[in-house]
Amino acid sequence: MTTSLSTDYTGKTQYDWLTITLHWLTAILVVTLFLLAEIWDFLPKGTPLRKGMQAWHISLGLTLVAVYIIRVLWHVFGSNRLPPAAHGLQQVAAKTVHYTLYALLALQMVLGFLFRWAQGEPFMFFGLFDVPTLMSADREMAHTYGEWHEQVAWIIIILAGGHAALALLHHYVYKDGVLLRMLPCISRRR
Repeated sequence: MTTSLSTDYTGKTQYDWLTITLHWLTAILVVTLFLLAEIWDFLPKGTPLRKGMQAWHISLGLTLVAVYIIRVLWHVFGSNRLPPAAHGLQQVAAKTVHYTLYALLALQMVLGFLFRWAQGEPFMFFGLFDVPTLMSADREMAHTYGEWHEQVAWIIIILAGGHAALALLHHYVYKDGVLLRMLPCISRRR
């Protein structure tokens, strides 16, 4: 079944370039952060490679914080609005997953800060500056925050994976153009 993609009042069928860029940058950062954490678990503690991967994880995590803030501000104040890609229960489910991912990302970032501060270790951004510590070290809480940080990461990856799978389902099975709304530089035949 092929359906045409609905357009907004201006005739747009695709999100603006900044929305698309922030979406894909978020996806790349989330997957990279997750993979770094999963890979360093196989390395002996204290090794230079493991510490280097952790430093990259911290710096990329701080980058994600900046991207997230810009993305939320752009979503609220600047991005173009498109009509819903689905209706009824599908629309409610899509919006629920979308806002759940936003909330989980915010929670994940807060947990990352709390975890690092509770560890009492340096919190550097690509070696350029140290993030100020807002709490004293607490090894017991560091363990708790670390566990929560890992659990939330898995939930984000599972939800984001489902989000991606459904986008591919829409593209290849329903052929309704939903995925094309978030792909850069795609020409459309009308």
